[in-house]
Amino acid sequence: MTALIILLCVILIIIVLVQIGKVTELTAQIKGEREVLRDNSKWNGWLSLAFMMLFLPATIISAWMYKNEMMGYGPHAAASAHGGLLDSLFNITLFFTGIVFVLTHIALFWFAYKYRWQEGRKARFISHDNRLEIWWTVIPAVVMAILVVNGLNAWNTVMADIQGDEDFIEIEATGQQFNWIIRYPGPDGKLGARDYKLTTAGNQLGQDFTDPKNWDDALPGQELLLPVGKKIRVRITAKDVLHNFYLPHMRVKMDAVPGMPTYFVFTPIKTTAEYRNELRKYDDYNTPADPTDPTGPKRWEKFEYELACAELCGKGHYSMKRVFKVVPQEEYDAWVAKQESFYLTQVRGKDDDPNRERVLDVEVKQRAATFSESIKKAIESNSPADKVLRLDNIFYETGSAVVKTDSRFELDNLVAAMSAFPQMVIEIGGHTDNSGDPITNQALSAQRANAVVKYLTDRGIAASRLRAVGYGDTKPSVPNDTPENMAKNRRTELRIL
Repeated sequence: MTALIILLCVILIIIVLVQIGKVTELTAQIKGEREVLRDNSKWNGWLSLAFMMLFLPATIISAWMYKNEMMGYGPHAAASAHGGLLDSLFNITLFFTGIVFVLTHIALFWFAYKYRWQEGRKARFISHDNRLEIWWTVIPAVVMAILVVNGLNAWNTVMADIQGDEDFIEIEATGQQFNWIIRYPGPDGKLGARDYKLTTAGNQLGQDFTDPKNWDDALPGQELLLPVGKKIRVRITAKDVLHNFYLPHMRVKMDAVPGMPTYFVFTPIKTTAEYRNELRKYDDYNTPADPTDPTGPKRWEKFEYELACAELCGKGHYSMKRVFKVVPQEEYDAWVAKQESFYLTQVRGKDDDPNRERVLDVEVKQRAATFSESIKKAIESNSPADKVLRLDNIFYETGSAVVKTDSRFELDNLVAAMSAFPQMVIEIGGHTDNSGDPITNQALSAQRANAVVKYLTDRGIAASRLRAVGYGDTKPSVPNDTPENMAKNRRTELRIL
């Protein structure tokens, strides 16, 4: 029904316009062509002058009224180190183009009035005017030189890449319909290599997991943090169509092009909290963030920096928006420490893991730190249960007491713990599941416990501090009712005596 009404209105407007044209033709025939021309010229001249007197002030006034919201003045000053330079370049450009805008519009409408058609008036022909030629050549050339020099200076400053041994953080932003995938480096501070041929449902970025730099890289969820005062280099790319990496408050804007990596370097200079406090000074931001809840948080309290896509990348373009926070370095470091490696948590040990037969350096370090912390807690605890630690990374040949090579990392952690706590006396207990003969199981568990003790004594740990016990299948940790539970019961344990 609405569409029909709109169509009827359009048809009606067309009919009215056609009738106006016919009335104009009849008027011209009645009054005469010259008189109609005289009247039209007079009205066009006066109306042009009136339009200028209304339009030009309205343009200037509206620009002034909405300069904060539309042009980045007022509360939304740049929050990055280079942003002030871009804002200054914008102001210079606006100054010169504003002068041209005002003068050309005054001339346009004034000339439309002054030189309207009048009977008996003739146009003058001026073939050449050297002085005029010089003015309209020199003035634009000087203005363009000023704008170009300032522009080149801003470009060279803003687009400068990281140099030498600068202290910086590099992250990666990959645009796809309709989301940004942000990748952070791990403790090594480096992002790993990628290959689009490796892209799968479980490896959406095509990370090459044979590259050790990929092993600790993290893909955070919706929460993104950046440290204040630290130079940030963003690798920018896209998986499908053209996107645009846009941080409006940081004055950062760069296309994300499939197959052509780009970058942007910037330094945040205001934390989210500091920016909110600046907004707090403005009346507009002391209104409720939710108009339906007058007692709720104010607009300044709900402010967040945002990452957006500045390209129309499809119907879901609006959902590209991501919120991020700028925080002090200490808070950022604590947040980064909580981020889990994508490889170690999502890929490690699975069929598509190219390193599944290896123990990785990063795992060795993590295991050592975890083991050291567990030993300290066990020593400090008064609970007997807390003094029993399961040694999950000691492995044996099937049906044998021969220790596998990869077990050395766990055993070396145990050697380090015994050296760090010279008064500690321990028991190494071997355990099996209930499959097979109980006597055989007990003998095998004792042999395995003795193999661990031998490894320790061979590396200088006194035998008097060690005791090996084979428990066989007499102390299952869980019922032996499933293959998974039976695997849990085949274990080596450390008990602090």
